[in-house]
Parts: sequence; structure tokens; C-alpha cells
Amino acid sequence: MQHLWLFASVLVASAILTGLVRRVSQRSGLIDRPNARSSHSRPVPRGGGAAIVVTFLAALSLLAGEGTIGWPLAFALIAGGGIIAATGLVDDMRSLDAAPRLVLHFVGAGIALYAIGGMPPVSFGGQPVDLGLPGDVLAWIAVVWMLNLFNFMDGIDGIAGVEVVTVSLCAALLLMMRTNAGAALPGVALAAAATGFLIWNLPRARIFMGDVGSGFVGLAVAVLALGWSALNPAMFWAMLILCGAFIVDATYTLLARLAQGHAPHIAHRTHTYQIAARRFAGHLPVTLSVAVINIVWLLPLAWAVVDGFLAGPFALLAAYAPLIALAVWFGAGRPDSQKQQDHSDNARHEETDASH
Repeated sequence: MQHLWLFASVLVASAILTGLVRRVSQRSGLIDRPNARSSHSRPVPRGGGAAIVVTFLAALSLLAGEGTIGWPLAFALIAGGGIIAATGLVDDMRSLDAAPRLVLHFVGAGIALYAIGGMPPVSFGGQPVDLGLPGDVLAWIAVVWMLNLFNFMDGIDGIAGVEVVTVSLCAALLLMMRTNAGAALPGVALAAAATGFLIWNLPRARIFMGDVGSGFVGLAVAVLALGWSALNPAMFWAMLILCGAFIVDATYTLLARLAQGHAPHIAHRTHTYQIAARRFAGHLPVTLSVAVINIVWLLPLAWAVVDGFLAGPFALLAAYAPLIALAVWFGAGRPDSQKQQDHSDNARHEETDASH
């Protein structure tokens, strides 16, 4: 019952606040206008992710205040996440250069990681293994990559919100079944905050998440994953599996572009999901496909790891293999994948989406 009340209250608060943010964005001129790298065709307010930040952190503070979760986790997300959200807000308003933005990302991620005690032990062969300082460094880099890949993947209506909702709820389910119900509540709160935002962001979107939200939710998912892994080492592999749709698309596309000599921070439209949205002439089929992949394909594999039926590394490879095949098939990261369909973009108006 506590889970349902938390979900409902945070959802309503997030939906109301998103509407208020939309009005403020319209009046202040915080508008995302279409350009050559965009996938939307009309100006749309941005910054709606601020509603996710405020409602989730408020819920987290209440959970810590009543002793349901520890203050280290809450502080990690409030302090570290606050830096990431503030950086994103400034970037939304005036566009920060890549170097200072990346520095702030490492600062926010470092604070969050320090607050939760660094990289927790990882399960190998059913036994927890402490990776020490190298593990902490890898975790630091991974958290920064996660918050950036959510920014890269927030490019069509609803996709980032749907990813947050499904991953958080799937993780919460695993925790309730195999760890404890209290540990699942932050995931429930994050899913609820994202759901309230999605009411305004599903096709056709009336407001975009913006960098203020995309970077924050990426960090939140990563930090929660590490916090949950400290309670149950198998959750480390489970969370890598559940986030597979975003991790594979963003990572494969980045590597493909780097191999061709492209700078990593240059905007483009060659992610798998972007190519698929153009090919299927709409955002909703692709966004819903992400939800289906997460629930029908990735959740059972994550469940098998947490239950001990499959080894984490093996399940991870099994989860990622078809996702990599999809990226290859769609031609993710190839410039010609964008050029081949640009002429059709000029001939029709696509559904509104979030772009970066």
C-alpha cells in the first residue's frame, strides 16, 4: 500500500509541476526550435525534466526522513544530482561548452559516488568480489557515461521517460521479490516522477525533458543501481541488463562514429532509435518498442540473474546480443543512415520529439 500511495502522490505532483514548468518556459522563451539536427518540426518548450528532479528529490527526502532509506543514498542524489540538474538547466538556457559541462558531470558523479561509499562488491560466480580502487574509478566513469547517454537517447517523444519508468519499476519488482520492499521505494518514486512528466511528453509532446532532466535521471538510475547492488550484488548485473536498450544504442553509435573520425559531442541523428523513428514515420512505435523490449526481453533475464538461474555475465551477453544486431541492421552511427532519409524528413512533418 505504501508503494501505491507513493507512486500516486508523486505522479500527481509531477504532472502538475510539469504543466507549471511548461507555462514558465513558454513565457521565458525557453523553447526548443527545430534545426537540421532535430527530429521535431515545430517549437516546443523544454525544461520539463525539472519537475522530475523536484518531485523525486522531495520524495527521497521524505523516505530518508522516516528512515525507510539511508541518508547517504538520499544525499548522493540530492547533492550529486542537484549539480547535474543545475548544469543541465544552465545548458538548456545558454548552451555550455563541452569541457566545463563534462567537468561538472564528473564533480556531480564523484560526490554521489563518494556519498554511497564507492563501487559495491560485484557478484561473480555467485560470490561478491570487491574491486577496490579500480572499481571506484570504473564506477565514476560509468556514472558519467550513464548521465550523458540518457542525454543522447532523449531524442524522440517519450523515449527517455518510458525508459526510466520501465527500468525503475522492473528493478523495484526484483527488489520487492528478492531483497526488501523498502529498498524498492526510491525506484517507485523515480518511476512516478517520470510518469507524471510523460503525461505531457508522450507523442505529440507538449514539453521536452531538456538537459536538466535527462542528465539527472541518468545519474539517478546509475546511483540507484549501485546502491541496490550494495544490498544485493546480483542487482549490478540486473541493472546493466535492464538498461540494455539505452546502453547498447548509445555506446554502439558512439563507437561507430568515433571509428569514422567524428567528434563525440557533435549532435547527429544516427542512433538506432532515431533511424527507426524516421523509417517507421513516427515516434510512438519506437518508444513503445523500448518498453516492450525492457519488459518482455530484458526483465526475464534480469530476474533469472537475481534468482540465481543464470550467471550475470552470461545473461548480459544474451541480453545485449540482439540489441547489438538491431543497431548493426539499422546502420547506427553511419552518416549515410541519416542522409538517406533526410529528403523524406523535408517532405513530411514528423511527430514532435525531444532533441539535443
